[in-house]
Amino acid sequence: MPVRSRVQQQRFGSVAEEAMVSLLVAAGHLTQRINDLCRRHGITHDQYNILRILRGVHPDGHPRCEIACRLMSRSPDVTRLIDRLERAGLVRRAWSPENRRLSIATITADGLALLAAIDPEIQIVQEELTDGLTTQELQQLSRTCARLVR
Repeated sequence: MPVRSRVQQQRFGSVAEEAMVSLLVAAGHLTQRINDLCRRHGITHDQYNILRILRGVHPDGHPRCEIACRLMSRSPDVTRLIDRLERAGLVRRAWSPENRRLSIATITADGLALLAAIDPEIQIVQEELTDGLTTQELQQLSRTCARLVR
């Protein structure tokens, strides 16, 4: 559905405004799909993102501040998100041997198993949302988005 129909607006103040509204609508749609998927697995999108970050460095881990820097969207509540993941048995925390004041979070076997269960569903969502786009269009989309967050 064209963005003009979706937001029920036929005129925009500029091409840039229409592009930003289009991007926000697309991002909102994607976010809602991922939120629904994560909810079915008993976690939030932010928790999924933390697990994904920790899987990327498994078997090592990251301190809270590093996780916060790597999140797709900033969350002021990273400590509580990690606390919930730890209570669910998806993350383990231990003190850093180099700096006893620093807590390092690592993903557990249960966390890895949860991501393994979610991954195929994420792949389906990605394929559904990008169906009809060529590899070149997807690469251009990635480059365009990267330029927006410079």
